[in-house]
Amino acid sequence: MSTSDIPENALFVCFGGMSNVGTLTGLAALQAVRQAKPGQAGIFCLGGLPTEAPLVLSKTRAAHRIITVDGCPLNCARKIVEQAGFAPYRTINLVEQCGIQKGPPQEYGEEEMQVAVKAIVDAITSSE
Repeated sequence: MSTSDIPENALFVCFGGMSNVGTLTGLAALQAVRQAKPGQAGIFCLGGLPTEAPLVLSKTRAAHRIITVDGCPLNCARKIVEQAGFAPYRTINLVEQCGIQKGPPQEYGEEEMQVAVKAIVDAITSSE
């Protein structure tokens, strides 16, 4: 594994299908990665952290920054990342930080999608 194969920003997203904000985390992250420059961001395997998948752990260690994206106040992605021993550079919560109201899985509009994408892109491109 070459470090040039590792995106600068490792995104760990909830992508929970039980609510609109969980669905939006994954869909918005996909759009944000498409908008990013090559090598700037990638979606990493959240499930590989608690199962201690060696490749996931090594790639996470090699990433410059970790960004978690959660839909709701349960903050599952952030908690899984932290329990695996990693400190997120940035955490995004669609309900708490983006003001998107939690609802049924497919009930979201383009405006909510764009708010979520912008929050993720901003975190990816942040130079703090």
